[in-house]
Amino acid sequence: MKNIIIFGAPGSGKGTYSDEIVAKYGMGHISTGDVLRGEIKNGTELGKIAKGYIDNGQLIPDELMIDILAKTYDAQTKGQGMIFDGFPRTIAQAEALKKMLADRKDDMGMMIELVVDEETLMARLLNRAIEQGRADDNEETIKKRFDVYRNQTAPLAEWFEKEGLRHTFNWKGSKEQMLAEIFEAIDAANK
Repeated sequence: MKNIIIFGAPGSGKGTYSDEIVAKYGMGHISTGDVLRGEIKNGTELGKIAKGYIDNGQLIPDELMIDILAKTYDAQTKGQGMIFDGFPRTIAQAEALKKMLADRKDDMGMMIELVVDEETLMARLLNRAIEQGRADDNEETIKKRFDVYRNQTAPLAEWFEKEGLRHTFNWKGSKEQMLAEIFEAIDAANK
């Protein structure tokens, strides 16, 4: 099974579609946020270093994030395929991930880009704030996250295009329709 990088703006459904792909194909799933919280909670050496950055309000350096992802990746069953959810977010991270996988005689596989208009994203995130009580999902913060995504993360889509890995799926109002298109692309890539 090929690895998959799931890519999209905040609220585009990366976690939701990752869960559906995992359920259908039995792949591993690395959510960078979950992995970081787990390393910190378990008090691992990498977790302690990461916590130091987080506690000081700093971003975790790419090298440390790659080390944490490599540890998680190496613990998975070889050939099972892995979904990378929330990483990479920059070209430097993508290149580091590509190298980490190449060192293991593997590759990125494919990138699934979820494209949803900002009005729909805003409504989803505000609804999530109500349903899940997430303080980070308020209109002002969401707008800042969209700006960061547009300026720092969205340009990475072109990098994936040049690598020949980009598969784009536009929201048409139906999760089922989008899932069917995503599954079709995954099946085609794994023939």
